[in-house]
Amino acid sequence: MAKLSRPRFLRSGKATAGALILLFFVLFAVIGPWLAPYSPDATGGAPVAAPSSGHWFGTDQLGRDIFSQLLVGTRGVIVVGFAAGAIATVLSLLIGIASGYLPGRGGEALNVLSNVFLVLPALPLLIIITSATPNNGGWIVILTIGLTSWAWNARLLRAQTLSLRRRDYVEAARATGESTWRIIGFEILPNLTAIIASGFVGTVVFTVLSEITLAFVGINVSEWNWGTVLYWAQSQDALAQNAWWWFVPAGLAIALLGTGLALLNFGIDEFVNPRLRAGSKARIRTRAGRRLRMRVGFTPVLAVEEGDAR
Repeated sequence: MAKLSRPRFLRSGKATAGALILLFFVLFAVIGPWLAPYSPDATGGAPVAAPSSGHWFGTDQLGRDIFSQLLVGTRGVIVVGFAAGAIATVLSLLIGIASGYLPGRGGEALNVLSNVFLVLPALPLLIIITSATPNNGGWIVILTIGLTSWAWNARLLRAQTLSLRRRDYVEAARATGESTWRIIGFEILPNLTAIIASGFVGTVVFTVLSEITLAFVGINVSEWNWGTVLYWAQSQDALAQNAWWWFVPAGLAIALLGTGLALLNFGIDEFVNPRLRAGSKARIRTRAGRRLRMRVGFTPVLAVEEGDAR
């Protein structure tokens, strides 16, 4: 029997490790609240008790189980991060590609809009909005970050689109009468995979850190996440009490998730950019020995070598 080979993307060790770490946290985000042995708000245990068989990660100042708090808080971290990343990615796609491909005032207006949002201070704005609306939970964080974090990726997509709009296969598609949105969707968009994926992962990392930072400074602590655990540990002087179990597991979870997302981002770059793959070449040889540059597109284009043009 033929062996099943892994997809090309997962042949990278970095991508595999990052995907496994992310899958681990996504799994706990889905089933964590059901696996939690106690309610995160349930009191009754010994205050600031060390890890034991009854409380694997110990308890806080009210006797609440820290392991249950981490399990329940994983869902909030993952949901907020991915939802805000999806909103920012969609906006950067629509505005970045349109501003780079559309000619005239329409493209320039979208470019100006990107420049305006590029200078908005996302984290201070997020602190002000969440402080004014404390009862809206994670949705305020999702919408605020998603609506203010798309500009940088849009600028990158615009620059790449400006480079792609004059390529031979795009010109061929335009010459055959293809519509603008088909050209964008089938000729330009496939070539922007690396930037789109990298921008999404970067926005997820920024969202997770922003949500945890807000909870750590005492804003939006109405819902459990890893930052909420750190907030109570800091406010109750867990370090002074040598209660390492109160803040070390949450800190390790944050570091591990960030590492997984970073490895996944590196793996995406290596998969899309052949120059980053060890021993790979940016060109492929034909049977005749000529070299042709790789490109992604659906419109066929006849490539003519310099030696054949005479």
